[in-house]
Amino acid sequence: MSTEGSMRAIIAALLANIGIAITKFIAAFFSGSASMLAEGIHSLADSGNQILLIVGGKRSRRAATPEHPFGYGRSRYIYAFMVSIVLFSVGGLFSITEGISKLQHPHELEVVWLPLVVLATAIVLESFSLRTAVKEANHVRHGKGWVEFIRRAKSPELPVILLEDLAALIGLVLAFAGVGLTVITHNPIWDAIGTLAIGVLLVLVAIVLGFETSSLLVGEGATAEDAAAIRGALMATPGVQSVIHMKTLYLGPDELMLGAKIAIAAGDDAEFIVKTIDAAEANVRAAVPATRVIYLEPDLLRVSA
Repeated sequence: MSTEGSMRAIIAALLANIGIAITKFIAAFFSGSASMLAEGIHSLADSGNQILLIVGGKRSRRAATPEHPFGYGRSRYIYAFMVSIVLFSVGGLFSITEGISKLQHPHELEVVWLPLVVLATAIVLESFSLRTAVKEANHVRHGKGWVEFIRRAKSPELPVILLEDLAALIGLVLAFAGVGLTVITHNPIWDAIGTLAIGVLLVLVAIVLGFETSSLLVGEGATAEDAAAIRGALMATPGVQSVIHMKTLYLGPDELMLGAKIAIAAGDDAEFIVKTIDAAEANVRAAVPATRVIYLEPDLLRVSA
């Protein structure tokens, strides 16, 4: 369900951004607005980012190979990290550079009504895209706050789309303010300031995305709630005396690996131990379905003197 929801949010954002990018570039061409051009580049970068997320999702479903025995689930993390790089370089740095250029060489706007109409329309369309992302995120965030959801989510697509859409909406408001103030004051410096503000916004969002996705790339374990559920499932298995230690690692957004050493009774025979391990694996998968790769090592509980 989360994968389907993520894809719906990506497609909605992609379609919205392609249409918005085209209209922004047209408005920028006829008006000469730097804010409009920055927003066009922003939407173009966002469209490329959504394509990257789709490609990452497709590549992550490839079957495991001898070279990659745990599969390609982390491809989704890699492509999400690439999104932050594109947003930082193509979106943020370009907008900042363009804003500085317009500060040094101001340019009077032409056909001033066109960028305002385009920006107002884009705000409406981007709001629908953000609404779709919020709706899909509500299905999987389970009452968590938005900051916690973005920081703790193991599937990168929805947090990326949420941050992108939010940045796009704020950027549109900044662009509208920059163009509007330029029209009111007849001073093109406001258009340049709006462009700079958009660039700074995109750089900040890209940094947040970079940090969050890099953490997933390095390797994150199960949440505290899932770890407790896994430990409880192991302890509830007849024949398991205790959990000596355990470690978890996400191989991809929907695949968790568990390695644990469990204590068994000294007199248990091989057949009983095998049945105990099989039962423990079944209990763990029932408690946390994402736990698909499980390695359990039986051992004796040694009490220190």
